[in-house]
Amino acid sequence: MPSSRVIDVLAGRPLRGVSGSVPVASACRRLRDDGIGALLVLRRRRLVGIISERDIAIRVVAGQRDPMLTLVREVMTPDPGTIAAEASLAEAHRRMLAGGVLHLPVMRDEEVIGMISLRDIPAAPEHGPGDLPALG
Repeated sequence: MPSSRVIDVLAGRPLRGVSGSVPVASACRRLRDDGIGALLVLRRRRLVGIISERDIAIRVVAGQRDPMLTLVREVMTPDPGTIAAEASLAEAHRRMLAGGVLHLPVMRDEEVIGMISLRDIPAAPEHGPGDLPALG
């Protein structure tokens, strides 16, 4: 029977992070090349924030900032909510809905090991329609 834990969704995925000292344009290329919607922002392998497509749209594009000159640390979401690797997918879903976020960094003790996206959760085959709260 497939598991419904966050850690199982991350199996085989690389840790996708970026330094806060890189330009937003560089982070955008990583998002595009990796086909993802957010990157972990790391300093010495420690989680310091997250940068998402929404952060870029609102704080850079709508803020009329130059993505070649604006650094990730200037527009990232600092200290994002996280979830434990052993938590259930249902718990991850609840936290995303409650926080109004699409991505949660995944932690094992004090170490960030990946990120789960809201789009990862409905794809889990063990969930039936009544297992998770409605999205709308």
